[in-house]
Amino acid sequence: MIFQVGDLVTRISYNHDIVFKILNIRGEVAYLKGEQVRLYADAPLEDLVLYVKEDRDSEEDSFLLEDLSMRGDFFYLPGKVLHIDADQDYLERCLKFYKRNKVMAVGKRIEEKDVAKQIKNLLIEYQPDIVIITGHDAYYPKKGGINDIHNYKNTENFVRAVKEARKYEKSHEKLVIIAGACQSNYEELIKAGANFASSPKRVNIHALDPAIIATVLAMSERNKEIDLVNLLSKTKYGANGMGGIISTGMMYVGFPR
Repeated sequence: MIFQVGDLVTRISYNHDIVFKILNIRGEVAYLKGEQVRLYADAPLEDLVLYVKEDRDSEEDSFLLEDLSMRGDFFYLPGKVLHIDADQDYLERCLKFYKRNKVMAVGKRIEEKDVAKQIKNLLIEYQPDIVIITGHDAYYPKKGGINDIHNYKNTENFVRAVKEARKYEKSHEKLVIIAGACQSNYEELIKAGANFASSPKRVNIHALDPAIIATVLAMSERNKEIDLVNLLSKTKYGANGMGGIISTGMMYVGFPR
């Protein structure tokens, strides 16, 4: 079978569990990026089969919050999101997701290693209620234990960025931080100051998982406690992929419209 850059494929050896896009082909090896899961991989061409593309909007369509215009005479000011992502494709998907759910969001594509240097100025400029720090990560078990931050591709970069954001705003109630990507060191991100992080069980996460959490928080009333277990259940892999602390909504409600 002849493959081309841009083809969607699955891997036979992994029972077709993840859909990938081919980024590059060198000899008999294809370099891949997850279409929905934040994951890079490579595979021999003989291990791949073409995937018949389905409606990419199906998951976005299945997650739509209540239309606030149907809530009577009150008016609503949802929380503002700053979404920092190292992957342009995933960033655009998340921004589309926010738009569909009527969440005000600003997106910035920044490499993981550069976020810590830029995040303070971005927070000053955009004054968000919620900031997402994400991109790509991976745990390398061959390097050593699960608790060593140096055994991860980008967790250390995410931790530095979270710490810089917390220097700007110490309160977890005034600035919600959602950090991490596939297989990130969850415990270190929470200790650094994140409200929500990946990945408790070091599993991959869906491209939209951070955006789902941000959207629910942005569209929930201030000072009302979020059902943490229910919120995490809305993500692709639940509490295996994302975890966090009990938080309150970020939306102001006023009267009359």
